[in-house]
Amino acid sequence: MLSQHLLFFFAMLGAFNGIGLASFLWWRASGTPSLRWLSLLILAVGLRTGKSVAFYFWPDIPLIVLQLGLTACFLIGPCLFFLVRSCQSHTPGPSRVDRWHIAALLAIVIGVNVFLPYTGHPDLWRHVITPGINHAWLVYLVLATALLYRHRARLVGAPTGRLLLGVLVGVWIIWTAYFTAGYTSYIVGALSFTFILALSVLVYLRQRSGQATVEPYQDRRIPETEAATQLQALADLMAQERLHLDPGLTLPRVARRLGMPQTRLSQLLNDNNQTSFKQYLAQLRVVEARTLLRQVPPKPLEVVAEQAGFQSMSTFYSAFKKHEGITPAAFRAAAANS
Repeated sequence: MLSQHLLFFFAMLGAFNGIGLASFLWWRASGTPSLRWLSLLILAVGLRTGKSVAFYFWPDIPLIVLQLGLTACFLIGPCLFFLVRSCQSHTPGPSRVDRWHIAALLAIVIGVNVFLPYTGHPDLWRHVITPGINHAWLVYLVLATALLYRHRARLVGAPTGRLLLGVLVGVWIIWTAYFTAGYTSYIVGALSFTFILALSVLVYLRQRSGQATVEPYQDRRIPETEAATQLQALADLMAQERLHLDPGLTLPRVARRLGMPQTRLSQLLNDNNQTSFKQYLAQLRVVEARTLLRQVPPKPLEVVAEQAGFQSMSTFYSAFKKHEGITPAAFRAAAANS
């Protein structure tokens, strides 16, 4: 009897803590897409494992509970996939394609739950819908793994990369535990979630406790090969998104887009690129201004400065003179005569 009580306690511990953690993360997200998706992922896994525990100890539970747990199970894979997508996206929200993707998933969930409820179609759920849910979970797991592998260079050494890798491995373990339940036990999936959640919290607390004694640059230089990869990721981001044209662009914002701490980005520019963040932006904006100054018909210098991302005319003049050796007006005249 005691062993059954302990089994119930440890199996249900992950479900209860997961739902609580998901609520906390959602509250702390403040509109951050990645935290929103992480909270939804943890909530979906928590509901799935909670249903497993309830069914294991009380096989005669209402079918609506099974339906709720299996619906949450269907959403685990998509939540993981969009978590990875959100951590690598350069936009504050989902793209148009992602919105259509999410809308299609919600339509499937609502349609199946409303028109094919478990109570009226138990055989369909047991023999068709449930296996389909497990295989859909696997498909999204593979897609998320491929997406993370594809963008691995951008995430090397970044906390976001370690977070995504840990979440991905954890979800793989949970899926494997449920998929192989016929050879082990149905409760193993719930126990694996409890173990992974507890391990994740311990790792987080250990890293958090050591942060106070770690200097921002950690007293070490970024290896050249790693720095080259991350500098290229920064250059690609600026070339594709043209973030430097925003006069209010900040170091923390760019660091978030790259998935790295702002101290590391600052170190990357200072130590490996021999420039500050402000100087780096000024160089990109001067290059943009050169292009604008060559355009015909000519634009007023105030418009050129604004479109190139400079906050004021004085900043525009000083930065352009420093990098080109002449004033913007002189550069335009020389370009027109060449």
